[in-house]
Amino acid sequence: MTALIDLKGVAKGFKSADGSLRSVLEDVDFTLAQGEIVALLGQSGSGKSTLLRIMAGLIPADAGDVHYRGQPLFGPAQGISMVFQSFALFPWLTVQQNVELGLEAAGVGEAERAARAAAAIELIGLSGFEGALPRELSGGMRQRVGLARALVMQPAVLLMDEAFSALDVLTGERLRNEILELWDGGQMPTQAMLVVSHNIEEAVMMADRVLIFASNPGRVRAELPITLPRPRRADSPEVRLLIDEVYRLMTSATPAAGMAEEPAKPHLSDRLPEADVGRMESLLELLADEQFKGRADLPQLVEESELTDEEVLPLADALNRLGLAQLSGGDLLMTPLGHKYVDGSHDFRRQVFGQQLLEHVPLAAFIRHSLEQEVDGELKEEPFLKLLQDSMEAGDAERVLRVAIEWARYGEVFEYDYHTGLIHLPEADED
Repeated sequence: MTALIDLKGVAKGFKSADGSLRSVLEDVDFTLAQGEIVALLGQSGSGKSTLLRIMAGLIPADAGDVHYRGQPLFGPAQGISMVFQSFALFPWLTVQQNVELGLEAAGVGEAERAARAAAAIELIGLSGFEGALPRELSGGMRQRVGLARALVMQPAVLLMDEAFSALDVLTGERLRNEILELWDGGQMPTQAMLVVSHNIEEAVMMADRVLIFASNPGRVRAELPITLPRPRRADSPEVRLLIDEVYRLMTSATPAAGMAEEPAKPHLSDRLPEADVGRMESLLELLADEQFKGRADLPQLVEESELTDEEVLPLADALNRLGLAQLSGGDLLMTPLGHKYVDGSHDFRRQVFGQQLLEHVPLAAFIRHSLEQEVDGELKEEPFLKLLQDSMEAGDAERVLRVAIEWARYGEVFEYDYHTGLIHLPEADED
């Protein structure tokens, strides 16, 4: 197959608040070939969106080679379009005007712009809405406009950055299926698609290959070819087996090629999973039920919990970090401590949670130790945010600190005043 985009040894870093370089991508090798759909899965913060922006020519790589159709890629390339998670429409422009925008920027004449935009609007099923403003459209229709705006450029490569995640489940599934019908029917101008997703089922239903991305720094850690013909049935045994395999690859501790087989030690700047304590306990209780008896296949757990895989994976990750469950081969297993936790009283659970937090989450232990060194047992949150920003973006730092605070409050490790932004020891410890 002809390579459209080829990446070799690509690396990217960003400067932290203190001027130090934070590595986001490292040694990424990837080829997107003509005629294929590739899905890219990985945790938030693993650099997937950064990789897409490099492939689109929106930002340069710091190291390595990026080629489009055999030529080095410098800046945005004609023939590569991108669909974003947010609809990114101009609210004061009509559907027709939003779709024409890229053509206008490229210097295409008015008559040709109008004709190509009308064809793209018809292709994605929005005929009759050319004069509507974005506020008059549903979320699904607005994302269709974003898709039409990308397709009107007649791109050889279409990059989709979580294009369905802002939509409700049914709308996202319908739009995904329509795109696949256009693709398989040869009606799209696009010759290859790269789809970044959090949704494992979506990736398996769409892709010819699924790539699993590792974090800190981002890199390809596993690849799963999918040879099933489309359209695929989500409830077929073949699709369920593939979904199970993706779960196994995403939760396994297998290192990337060339890396030592040593489990990563917890670090102060670890990106903590966004996992609500109440949901963590509910998932653990479900795992302890007679149905699972302490061990569950993750896809089954997703189905029985009525949560999405995007919601269950962070919960499973959190339970694994805290030693209450263990991830193994795509399964979640309760540890002996997890069994005691489920059987214990509310006070016992909080005590165990706090102990495990201090033992397994360095950020929480560091904050607690810092508070104990203060006479009044309190500190502002800013120093801890700045510390996290040395290794991650500001938004990620705020999310990580918020998770640490939520967990610590439940485990009575420290408290937080939302009015003043002060972190302080629990009252009993301050006496």
